Amino acid sequence: MLLKLTIAYDGRNHAGWQSQAGGNTVQDLIELAIMQTAKQPIRIHGSGRTDSGVHALAQTAHFEAPDHLTMKPSNWIPALNVKLPSSIRILECEEAPPGFHARFSSTAKTYRFELHTGPVLSPFHAGFAWHEPRPLDPGTLRATLSCYEGYHNFQAFAALRGNEKPATDYHRTIRRAALETHNHGYSLIFTADGFLYKMIRFLTGTAVRCAQGKLTLRETARLLDQPPDLPFGKAPHCAPPDGLFLQQVHYD
Repeated sequence: MLLKLTIAYDGRNHAGWQSQAGGNTVQDLIELAIMQTAKQPIRIHGSGRTDSGVHALAQTAHFEAPDHLTMKPSNWIPALNVKLPSSIRILECEEAPPGFHARFSSTAKTYRFELHTGPVLSPFHAGFAWHEPRPLDPGTLRATLSCYEGYHNFQAFAALRGNEKPATDYHRTIRRAALETHNHGYSLIFTADGFLYKMIRFLTGTAVRCAQGKLTLRETARLLDQPPDLPFGKAPHCAPPDGLFLQQVHYD
């Protein structure tokens, strides 16, 4: 049976989603819980990576449950959660349709970035928001986000992993880049067909610097759609991971 998991996690104490030799990633810990339940190693496939310190409200993954197990999908939720640290929780488990793939069946993802602008960051928000108390102009912040929308070359807003090739495609379509206000500051919402490595953090950091008057909107806009030699350079600021949440993975 092909099963789809919906997962929430606090990324502060984990080395990201992707499996690593150290074993303290979200994927590693879920695979360990599945192995303890199924009594055999089983690989899970996530919708994509999140970095160390990045959180998820609804990450998705899939795996093939062994035929000898007669567990209902709903029974996997308590079976895995009791074996996982409290920072990781299986929210849903359901049978997936044939051919479903958590990554390749996805049509878009939505991330939110929490930006707190008050003079003091509550200890209950530490690790879950970027604290930036210096004044910024919300109108400029909203305008900068708007210029990100659409189909663009985001090479200037991507960090290097070391495996890039000349044919690497840096084009993505941002369907929505919006600003929401709340008592502590702002939430920046990004929905796109895909994101490059650290792209949201560069988009956020650059938009905040623009809203603080350290960049102009024109300077920010010309970072988009540059030729490969990047004549206008790279995005100047990468926001910390603390405020970044994977909010939803979209499927048809």
